[in-house]
Amino acid sequence: MSAIKYFSLKIFSLYVLLLIFFSCDTPKSESIPSKNPNEVISINYSDIGGQFGNYKIFKVTRDSIHFEEGITNNKTHKEWKSAISPEVWQRIVSTVDVKTLDNIRSSPSKQSVDGFDETFQIRTGNKYHVYVNSYVDTVHYQQLQKLKNQIQNILPLEYQ
Repeated sequence: MSAIKYFSLKIFSLYVLLLIFFSCDTPKSESIPSKNPNEVISINYSDIGGQFGNYKIFKVTRDSIHFEEGITNNKTHKEWKSAISPEVWQRIVSTVDVKTLDNIRSSPSKQSVDGFDETFQIRTGNKYHVYVNSYVDTVHYQQLQKLKNQIQNILPLEYQ
């Protein structure tokens, strides 16, 4: 009788080990699709906050744009996705001078006082650049304003 207990324990242990083995996943290193460290890979722009929880979120990559907007207070949400051509992508990234991105300064968040936070996330070949309310930096903000205008010009009229 004791042999049966040990045999069932061995089978159970084998199953547990197999489950652990197959459920473990080796961490995948995030690959960057560009060898050029000064090339823009993706751009995220968001404008979030306000008394009612308004949000606008843009995610732009080399081949697509994704836009979401809504108001959390009344649970409205709209979403739009589209492919973009290489020419449109080039027009968007041409407004960004990667070499001067480190000069742009962020400002404190304004969401805590029912304000809006404007956030840019620009991913290049070797770095993430994140800016919050950088419009206060009047000297270096111009390229981000141009970038924002280029992105917003892609939207269909019903989302502008």
